[in-house]
Amino acid sequence: MPIHNADIAAILEEIADRLEIQGANPFRIRAYRNAARVVGEYGRSLRALIERGEDLTRLPGIGEDLAGRIREIAASGRCALLERLRRELPAGITDLLHVPGLGPKRVRLLYHDLDVQTLEQLYKAARDGRIRTLPGFGEKTELNILRAVEAHLGSTHRFKLATAAQYAESLVEHLEHARGVKRVEVAGSFRRMRETVGDLDILVTAGAGSDAMERFTGYDEIERVISAGSTRSSVVLRCGLQVDLRVVAEDAYGAALVYFTGSKAHNIALRSLAVAKGLKVNEYGVFEGARRIAGATEESVYAAAGLAWIPPELREDRGEIEAARAGTLPHLVELADLRGDLHAHSRASDGHDSLREMAAAAKARGFEYLAITEHSRRLAMAHGLDARRLAQQCEEIEALNAELQGITLLKGIEVDILEDGSLDLPDSALERLDLVVGAVHSRFDLTRAKQTARILRAMEHPRFDILAHPTGRLLDTREPYDVDMNAIIRQAARRGCALELNAHPERLDLLDSYCRMAKDEGVMVAIDSDAHSVADFDNLRFGIGQARRGWLSGADVLNTRSLAQLRKLLGRSGR
Repeated sequence: MPIHNADIAAILEEIADRLEIQGANPFRIRAYRNAARVVGEYGRSLRALIERGEDLTRLPGIGEDLAGRIREIAASGRCALLERLRRELPAGITDLLHVPGLGPKRVRLLYHDLDVQTLEQLYKAARDGRIRTLPGFGEKTELNILRAVEAHLGSTHRFKLATAAQYAESLVEHLEHARGVKRVEVAGSFRRMRETVGDLDILVTAGAGSDAMERFTGYDEIERVISAGSTRSSVVLRCGLQVDLRVVAEDAYGAALVYFTGSKAHNIALRSLAVAKGLKVNEYGVFEGARRIAGATEESVYAAAGLAWIPPELREDRGEIEAARAGTLPHLVELADLRGDLHAHSRASDGHDSLREMAAAAKARGFEYLAITEHSRRLAMAHGLDARRLAQQCEEIEALNAELQGITLLKGIEVDILEDGSLDLPDSALERLDLVVGAVHSRFDLTRAKQTARILRAMEHPRFDILAHPTGRLLDTREPYDVDMNAIIRQAARRGCALELNAHPERLDLLDSYCRMAKDEGVMVAIDSDAHSVADFDNLRFGIGQARRGWLSGADVLNTRSLAQLRKLLGRSGR
């Protein structure tokens, strides 16, 4: 049974949650929490590493005990420690920790004093006015809890794109080995590279006698089969992700792929255009009366409607139909277009690999350059660099560049933007650098006016080159801070700064809409991995997907340039 990194991380995270509710040793809790983060963000299959006999203790923060837990989970999908902890506390109690304002101490109090074990029980207790009677809560806190639980219970669970990819790619590989299968394609929001995915739609074409459906419904990771038929089946995986499989005919494959890729708004617009031409478009093809005139390929479907083929990432009914009709669709950026990465960390701050290891990994991906941008001193938890340590690293990079062939390390910094808009390091420390990446890491709660003014002032600094993760959001964890992105983008255009599209799956920040605004204003976007290990460069594919959703071409992306071109754009030629 395939065990994905996301599965291992979820178990480690639940262990940390349950230990915290029990009031266990904070260092032990933190170790499990950090391990869950490392495993969840790791770009390669841990199960594959274990099968090759590789030492898990080489991963940051993973000692022998945690390595043993990970091997246990990877082998069986279970963990004896978690099973013991589950016997000691109710099953659904960890869900309470995800309600804003509820930490472990409050959850423990709710459980012991009100016997609250689930979100539904929490909602009822808040609605009945019982929570306000507990010490440390009060009427306002109770109201906030009520609203938060209402929002949570009313929402449909979605999976982050990178998490969904782990399950989708394993399923595709599983189905490709089915007898008679010719093509397997994941459609839906996954193919459109949405930040989050509600479910998976998979299409296959297969010859007579194929066992694709039997192989699908017999997949090891299935928790429940909703329906099973000869051409369509629907299942729910153990992780909670619903997957629908459809077997389609070869001569209708393109039409089915268009239909099931969506979005709904795009499909409606496409069908309306076809109707105006006297045609009907559905999942089986394009029809003129009873005669099918297209459908074997996506290109044929769009051509029948008088359109150029539209890349999946653009299919949101945001002007792509009109652009396809006018022949003005952009040539979207591709992963192969990237010549380097402008945001990466090493062991000097909170990264996990050495400068040399990061350089080698970047070179192996065909990169011409890699910017090393450690955190600055204010981010003490990340071992941020002060002026002295930054100068020391600059010397190390220069010495290493004298040895390296085929790759150049750029001297950079991810400098904190302080509350007043000043930068966390003196100008004298920034003079020697090839580029400066500015970032907000604190005071996310400032008013819109103050947050905007803070960032605008930082961008005025003559050494400021790129604004990192511009809205500060973390998917499902932290909302974007309140900032006027129109003003930020106009400032970047005026100053000649770039905005970062942070490809880390937890961020995917810029939003696609802001990417398009930047493009319209002539502002360049840097698609960066924010790599903290050599494996993190894998995340660039998700940043590319987001950039494509934002209509970005290679010309709109800063790090598609050669090193010489980049230096000129940064205004640091010869440094």
